[in-house]
Amino acid sequence: MSGLLLGMLLAALDQTIVSTAIRTIADDLDGYSMQAWATTAYLITATLATPLYGKLSDMFGRKPFFMAAISIFVVGSLLCTMAQSMYELAAFRAFQGLGAGGLMSLALTILGDIVSPRERAKYQGYFLAVFGTSSVIGPVLGGVLAGQDSILGISGWRWVFLVNVPIGLIALGVVSKVLKLPKRPHSTDRVDWWGVLVLAIGLVPLLVVAEQGREWGWGSGRSILCYVIGLLGVIGFVLVEKSMKDKALIPLRMFANKTFALGVVISVVVGSAMFGGISLLPQYLQVVRGSSPTLAGLQMLPMVLGMMTGSVVSGQLISRTGRYRIFPLIGASMLTLGLFLLHFVNADSPLWVAMIFMACTGFGLGNLMQPLTIAVQNALPPKDMGVSTAAATFFRQIGGTMGVAVFLSILFAQLTPNISTEMKSAATDPAFQHAVVEAAHSSNPADAALAKGLLAQDTSAAGGVLKDSSIVQQLSPELARPFKVGFAESMSTVFLSVTGMALLALILVLFWKEVPLRTVGGIEAARDVATKPADGDGPDVVERAGLLTAGGEAVSPSQDVLANSANGTVGSTNGAGPRSGGAGSA
Repeated sequence: MSGLLLGMLLAALDQTIVSTAIRTIADDLDGYSMQAWATTAYLITATLATPLYGKLSDMFGRKPFFMAAISIFVVGSLLCTMAQSMYELAAFRAFQGLGAGGLMSLALTILGDIVSPRERAKYQGYFLAVFGTSSVIGPVLGGVLAGQDSILGISGWRWVFLVNVPIGLIALGVVSKVLKLPKRPHSTDRVDWWGVLVLAIGLVPLLVVAEQGREWGWGSGRSILCYVIGLLGVIGFVLVEKSMKDKALIPLRMFANKTFALGVVISVVVGSAMFGGISLLPQYLQVVRGSSPTLAGLQMLPMVLGMMTGSVVSGQLISRTGRYRIFPLIGASMLTLGLFLLHFVNADSPLWVAMIFMACTGFGLGNLMQPLTIAVQNALPPKDMGVSTAAATFFRQIGGTMGVAVFLSILFAQLTPNISTEMKSAATDPAFQHAVVEAAHSSNPADAALAKGLLAQDTSAAGGVLKDSSIVQQLSPELARPFKVGFAESMSTVFLSVTGMALLALILVLFWKEVPLRTVGGIEAARDVATKPADGDGPDVVERAGLLTAGGEAVSPSQDVLANSANGTVGSTNGAGPRSGGAGSA
């Protein structure tokens, strides 16, 4: 288990630690205008690699690919440490992303192999706790490291990547020695490389425009070209997957299962709401509250605690009862409520009020994310554990990327008119007029530049603040207030939009059918399917494993089996004695 947790820590920590330090990195490498490409390159390769890891691990086994993912990630981190330009950094981040794509999805897949869905709920709470903790530690650690000129003779920001190396090596050693999984028969199916290629053709331009569209213009020629190529690529991918049938990268037959198909749609919507909402909170804390990136990370602790609490409580209850449907309903409701309450936060709201709303949002995510993963894994046969988990992760990442792009675009579209309105309103205030005159002679260069621009009626002075929001923190309280109020009002509009997305998730969850959870892990369930029917014990296998019938629905384990499982054993009807629910150790 420790090896899996360390693998997930690598992926979760890297995303948050780099986001805080990227501006310092870009300045040091003289590539400020290219900083977005370092993020985009990583995002593209990590997203593309996710379904490939899932399919290959189903064909050839989990452990080799999980170790390969850790190794690639560690090597990529070392290369990023040695980058001498933003071009090199972008290339090395792309290589690093090839490893990151397998870390999170394979960790959850391996857990699904060795632990039954009922018991898995408890363990996945630890995984979500690692994810939540990383969202707090990452910005703090990134800010501390990037703020140092050098550590042991190495530039401070390079430690942002170098810190992954010891963690990765420890994870690699633990996984190598402790993780014991039965060997899989060597698959004779050919790998769906055509599917990978066509998926790349469809996905890369869509991810690029999602990251760059706000700068290019959503209706610009480059954006339209990305839309067209992406659409053609997606259509081509569907056609290739249809022709490959069960050998496909993402077999289309899985979507015939209503539970899985609706779960994927919910994953996209929840990913959009989750990442869209989370991306706004640091903006609010840094711009409106004036917090540093490090402090903003600490101030998001209530949301992380809410997420961890929701995950642990729901995991324990799912394990005891074997029922999970109520928790996505609670989670989607609390997520919608928390985001809607954040819509009312303004520039004058006390910080503790915002923190309570963050905790509500986090508690909703904790109750929603874990049952969603378990349900998707449980909806399909054990042989599809890797591809089903990877598909859920893949579509959630797509939803998150698109959500961040859309909601940040809404934010920046609202900023200019809202701040302009606040500036016009402040211009009629004698106190603000006096502050502008005083600031024109101030020793604070930010105050002086803005005040002189306003006195000369130069609108570009305020526009410069919009291009670099960190300037708001450097302004005096009187001059900063119109910008903070404008930012808060713009974020209020976006939080209302994100609330609509969370409400859509709630509506979808209402129509989501619960499938009884299997009482054995994926490895044992698959072994039962392969051996028991030959002995004439097919019904017992269906009862214990909760396997799919020909119609695509799962058969519920019997009440006797559930009772035995609750006591830690599963009795077999042929008198073979109790069997444990796990088939390996981590």
